[in-house]
Amino acid sequence: MRKIRHNEKGFTLIELMVVIVILGILAGLIVPRIMGRPDEARRAKALIQIESLETALKLYKLDNGNYPTTEQGLQALVEAPAVGTPLKNWRQGGYLEKGKVPKDPWDNDFVYLSPGAHGDYDLASRGADGEAGGEGKNKDINSWESD
Repeated sequence: MRKIRHNEKGFTLIELMVVIVILGILAGLIVPRIMGRPDEARRAKALIQIESLETALKLYKLDNGNYPTTEQGLQALVEAPAVGTPLKNWRQGGYLEKGKVPKDPWDNDFVYLSPGAHGDYDLASRGADGEAGGEGKNKDINSWESD
């Protein structure tokens, strides 16, 4: 028959239950804190995207002498503008790494005006609601306020 081994290694049911209870308590404390921050994460991502677009706009200006017009828009960063004066120094392949103009974290287009009311250009995300103005998660994220 079988021999009973007294030196068997392993976890008892009680030990497993204690670990599961501890993990449950930790999850109950940590998950609500993390889940309450998606709006902050989207705002931070929008700021990073605006900074990236600003860098591409500066490179465009270095090559071409001026920023794209409002009519040319941010699309001028990925394909040579068909409107306005022809550009001799437009960089083959564009000024954005992925070859397309990104959408903001709420899947809306960035608003670009050149010349802008606050500088050479204005670049903004309209926030969660996609409308100008707003409070909280709907508040606009503007390039001239990101410094």
